[in-house]
Amino acid sequence: MTHFLRLRHRQPTTHRVTAPHLAELYARAAATFGELPAFATRRAANEWSPLSFRELYAQGQALATALIDLGLERQAHIGLLADNRVEWIIADCATQLAGAANVPRGSDVTDEEIVTIFGHAGVTVAFVESEALEQRLMALRERLPHLQQLILMHPKAQPQQPLTRHLYQLIEDGEALRAAGDRRVEERVAALRPDDLFTLIYTSGTTGAPKGVMLTHANMISQIENIPIKINCADRVLSILPIWHVYERVFEMFAISQGCCTYYSSVQTLQEDLRNVEPTFMGSAPRLWESLHQRILKSIRQRHPMRRALFRIAYFLSHHYKESVFFLTGRRADLYRQPRAWVALAGVVHVLRWLLLLPWYGFFNAAVLEQVRLAVGGNLKGSVSGGGALPDEIDRFFNYLGIPVLEGYGLTETSPVLAVRTYEQLMIGTVGPMIRGTELRIVCLESGAVLYPDPQRRDGGRGLKGEVVVRGPQVMKGYYRNPEATAQALRNGWFHTGDIGVVSHGDCLQIVGRCKETIVLANGENLEPAPIELNLTQSPLIEQCVVVGQDRRYPAALIVPSLEGFRDAGWAVGSVAELAADAQARRSVEAEIKTRIAPVNGFRAHERIQRVRLLEQRFATGEELTQLLKVKRHVVAQKYAHEIESLYQ
Repeated sequence: MTHFLRLRHRQPTTHRVTAPHLAELYARAAATFGELPAFATRRAANEWSPLSFRELYAQGQALATALIDLGLERQAHIGLLADNRVEWIIADCATQLAGAANVPRGSDVTDEEIVTIFGHAGVTVAFVESEALEQRLMALRERLPHLQQLILMHPKAQPQQPLTRHLYQLIEDGEALRAAGDRRVEERVAALRPDDLFTLIYTSGTTGAPKGVMLTHANMISQIENIPIKINCADRVLSILPIWHVYERVFEMFAISQGCCTYYSSVQTLQEDLRNVEPTFMGSAPRLWESLHQRILKSIRQRHPMRRALFRIAYFLSHHYKESVFFLTGRRADLYRQPRAWVALAGVVHVLRWLLLLPWYGFFNAAVLEQVRLAVGGNLKGSVSGGGALPDEIDRFFNYLGIPVLEGYGLTETSPVLAVRTYEQLMIGTVGPMIRGTELRIVCLESGAVLYPDPQRRDGGRGLKGEVVVRGPQVMKGYYRNPEATAQALRNGWFHTGDIGVVSHGDCLQIVGRCKETIVLANGENLEPAPIELNLTQSPLIEQCVVVGQDRRYPAALIVPSLEGFRDAGWAVGSVAELAADAQARRSVEAEIKTRIAPVNGFRAHERIQRVRLLEQRFATGEELTQLLKVKRHVVAQKYAHEIESLYQ
């Protein structure tokens, strides 16, 4: 049955549930939304298998009962190695109902990560997605002395080891126990407190060894109550980001509280699912929008010249029309207060431009841009992009196109949302205002003095750059068994993010770099590599890059050339290694860098890339990249030490 067709006729409602902890959230959602679908699993292109709120809670209760019967202690740590699937959410529900905390990771986890994380967390029971993961954990058994039980999740998987049980068999066992009167789950739930851990997430370690972030039920409940996104049970949410990461997890808990149905998609089926499900909301990452941007432009380049011309006219009109709308509605991210006379004059100009473009924009928007919006399903009301900085060019492209991208900001340590753009404060180039209940400070990197808010300054400290420091109900309890790191990050109740930010005149936060990523050249000049790298990866010839230069005379770059980009430009090449060995390819990349990292684009002289090295292979997830595709700079520095040294010889 095509399940999502039922949802299109579902009437919007203001029903939502709140609770003191996540175990109660699952219970109240089941009572409130009953047989409405909570999650949907893809069976075929146009066929989805639903799981209702009531079924989710009942299966969670049964599984929790079976876990307790196996000897699971209250506040025990349960490993969870799997990608997005409905069994993941059932396991999470059972974990919360059993009064335990899970330690999640994706299926692409390395053996060393398993040993490090499970060993440090003291994991005794672990859910694993497949038989392959079961075999890997059994091979690591001597290095994991605490591990006592494995639970397979895939419906078709068969336990291969004496220590392994299957999730659905345990659900059946739990149902039998509950039918016989077992009510230990209710006792565990009654003993839960908001300050108890609901998860222990180990950071991806872009700058060193991963640390276990302790997040409590109160942390997650505060997110559900304070995130200013408006959705209801008539919305369709598409899940594409890794569920083990707290960013996607917040979206799923938020959807549960609102009665929405979440559809589990994948990178391989995303384009098809966008068309068939027609989601109204989704969590996303910058890489998704970069990929869609490239796909849309490539599709337009392949069309008839007349259609290409129509798109350019439509986008030009939309660009200038939306700019006027943003100005007139106060959605401009000005870092400084402008003189009133200038604002008044600019307002008159924007009103005239808006009136002039309105009829033309209306026609081309309906005739041309609507067809382009179908690339993301046609019904997308919005998407929050997080997990990394959204390139300004991509940000503008989709918002001018009429696809509202509501960029957000946060860290695993903050559960994660600290700030998010809303429809009312959609200021391109910023991550929006801080969410309710969150306090923000911008502090000087050298002295630690508070730059914002500063009541002594007329502008309150807006426009001043420094470290982002926050306090609020979403801030973690600390790092597990790591008091030194906890004391360094949490000082007097304030969490030091390590990010460099600035507050705009409209009280929206703009992230401009990382404290630890700042490169100090030999001449004492500082530069932020992130804006340079974001700009360079917008080139069709550059797939990935890392800027280097700490304590050197000038900045240089390691570049992974884009095989697809060079092929589109007419190059007959078979691999990235071929491009890396081609002198002409290097000169083409250097020309791109010279054009993009230039004063006309806001870059200063000392930020210009002086030398380039093309790499022979792409950065890989689990090696140079985290699961969210962030570069592990310390790994790149070690792995390519010889190449980096050669740039300065």
